[in-house]
Amino acid sequence: MFEDRDVRKQFLSAPPTIASAIAAVMEPLIAVLCLAALHRICAVSVSGVAMAMMLLTLVLLFPGVNRFNRRGVGVLIDISLNWARCVAILGVVGYVTGGLDMMDRRLLLYWVLATPILQASAVWVGHQIVVWHSASPQARRPVVIVGAGPIALRLARAMRERPDLSYDLLCIFDDRTPERLNVPEDVELRGPLKELPDYIDRHGIKDVFVTLPLTSQPRILNLMQMLQNTTASLYYVPDVFGVTVIQGRLEDMGGLPVVGLHLTPFSGINGLLKRASDLVLASLILVLISPVLLAVALGVKFSSPGPILFKQRRTGLDGEVIEVYKFRSMLSMDNGAVVKQATRDDPRITKFGAFIRKTSLDELPQFVNVLQGRMSIVGPRPHAVAHNEQYRKIVRAYMARHKVKPGITGWAQVNGLRGETDTVDKMARRVEFDLEYLRNWSLGLDLLIIARTARMMFFDRSAY
Repeated sequence: MFEDRDVRKQFLSAPPTIASAIAAVMEPLIAVLCLAALHRICAVSVSGVAMAMMLLTLVLLFPGVNRFNRRGVGVLIDISLNWARCVAILGVVGYVTGGLDMMDRRLLLYWVLATPILQASAVWVGHQIVVWHSASPQARRPVVIVGAGPIALRLARAMRERPDLSYDLLCIFDDRTPERLNVPEDVELRGPLKELPDYIDRHGIKDVFVTLPLTSQPRILNLMQMLQNTTASLYYVPDVFGVTVIQGRLEDMGGLPVVGLHLTPFSGINGLLKRASDLVLASLILVLISPVLLAVALGVKFSSPGPILFKQRRTGLDGEVIEVYKFRSMLSMDNGAVVKQATRDDPRITKFGAFIRKTSLDELPQFVNVLQGRMSIVGPRPHAVAHNEQYRKIVRAYMARHKVKPGITGWAQVNGLRGETDTVDKMARRVEFDLEYLRNWSLGLDLLIIARTARMMFFDRSAY
């Protein structure tokens, strides 16, 4: 297991998103490119002083602020004030070093005036793109709110008034009767709370916002336990403002602080980095192992009757069913409501199948699943749908492992939890390692797992 980290600091850091990544570089780059363009338009060569000014501008403005979800004149004011601060610092540095005397004053005036206008224009374009994307059906996220207090009503109003937030509020859950509450007529009220997990599964709920007061801690803990075996992301919206002692990831929802408790680590930049590494590594590995793929395919074909590939229905991202490819290693191909796990000396396993299972060669076709986007190279191993339905009822937080794409290999597998899970304790340990991976993910950890997997292909004795 990993050593304990500063969880409080980790959770209180907002996750990077694609919009924040663009914002981090957009305003600094616009300022630098504007200065470079003016040098070219004014037919003035870019001197060493100008290059130093560009570099200092990048340092002063980076990272930029994500203003894509904002609108109105306030955005222009914020940009202008931020730019004025940057220009003031540049002016002081230029005066002290004498650099201002070496710059064209007309060019500098154009630069100071044009830059905030260009930055504000870029933010406006970004805002229009965000609004357009949020309106698409693919971007909409069905959500529910738990608790019908004042905070819940403010949250519901923010969702209705801010379509760019991409949330479709289906209902508010509360144990109390409608007569005791003041819920608007256009918001459906449902209850009791014990029906929430089934409602999430039936309606494909993506996010649950809990607005119960802090004094309801037992109810909150009970609710978290009920929702651990769903794939919905869970947010807690505190009933006080400025709370910094709650261990969670603070985000903003129409001016309200919300704390993410049950989120995927692969959002925004992390998601792009994960997907890019999967595409590059999977493509490279498939090219390198193509002779091995051909040899194994021939071995399967001539060692026993039946197809070369076995397509098994397994549970993927957000609990959706996917088809996972494997080289066939058995005489039978269970893929129904009941799937018997392979055991030691299993009579269904062919002689050649025992070899490719032992060395994990039967898993190699799953690199194609990675290119398709169904799987990742590293992640929680996908289980058969039948096993998923069995264990989600008896292993705590089992479904949390499905907040990410399943992997060809994983942290549990390189820690000795590969092969048959013939007891609930073994499955619980595997889930524990899977969740540890999600909490501590990094690209370096992925590479470590890949390296340890390659070593285990020839020295592991637990798989059959």
